[in-house]
Amino acid sequence: MAFITKLITRSLVVALVGAAAFAYWAKQPITVQEPAIEFTILPGSGAGAAGQQMAAAGVPLQPILFNLLARVTAKSAKLKAGSYELKPGTTPLQLLNQLVRGAFAQESLTIIEGWTFRQMRQALAAHTGLKHDTVNLTDQALMAQISPEFKAPEGLFFPDTYLFAKGSSDLQIYKQAHMTLIAHLTEAWEKRDPSLPYATPYEALIMASIVEKETGQKSERGLIAGVFVNRLKLGMLLQTDPTVIYGMGEKYDGKIRKRDLETDTPYNTYMRAGLPSTPIALPGAQSLTAALAPARTDALYFVSRGDGTSQFSGNLTEHNRAVNQYHR
Repeated sequence: MAFITKLITRSLVVALVGAAAFAYWAKQPITVQEPAIEFTILPGSGAGAAGQQMAAAGVPLQPILFNLLARVTAKSAKLKAGSYELKPGTTPLQLLNQLVRGAFAQESLTIIEGWTFRQMRQALAAHTGLKHDTVNLTDQALMAQISPEFKAPEGLFFPDTYLFAKGSSDLQIYKQAHMTLIAHLTEAWEKRDPSLPYATPYEALIMASIVEKETGQKSERGLIAGVFVNRLKLGMLLQTDPTVIYGMGEKYDGKIRKRDLETDTPYNTYMRAGLPSTPIALPGAQSLTAALAPARTDALYFVSRGDGTSQFSGNLTEHNRAVNQYHR
């Protein structure tokens, strides 16, 4: 009887020591020699399979112990498939919780103000962290999946930095950027001056894209918009080079010649009155604000001073004098 008692006692001690060691292991940082180790958990994986997949990717973790930890904590069936990163300082318990939460590895993509939609598509297609589901779609087919209301995609995506889980579909970024643009445009439209010469929010978006391309000086965007609004109200031609350049497409080589100004395209505002048919770039928040809350000004002309700023004039005589001063 004494022998059995000793055996039971010894077994209990061993079990308690083992449990304590296991609990200690679960809360100790995993030794990582790299800044981060990337790994992927496949759909349908339980804790055992997840442990094997992590080990195969170079995570220094015993799959058997990870499986046991998941079972002890009743989380074995709660792991989410996806791409992850193991960073230094992470414990096995934290790693398990990371997989349960679906705290995927984060990627980012920055869409630049003033980009054309073509440049945006190129950036998404080149991003290695995205799943490229739309790369073979035409612009029209892509817009049909994002917002069938619009046919032409230009200007309909908000320039910003977007965070996403590694391996996310590029369609997710397009939809997010489009919804963000519509939200900003709607907010600015609701606050607009009713005297502005826009029939629809889309026309305001076209103006915002022109303002975006006309100046790199954020402080001048309101004045630039004010000049174009004045011209629209008076029935004057906008005569803005960025629209001509956009209409030239790949023919543009860095220079605008007289023949370009005299070649009729839907975007030649030297020949066609009013706004062009679509935006010419992706406008940022400040350009949207400028288009819908332009500065009050009597100016009808402006010319670059050559230092990034513009000289504004209220009549043609003043404008010609400014052109002579800064360009001739």
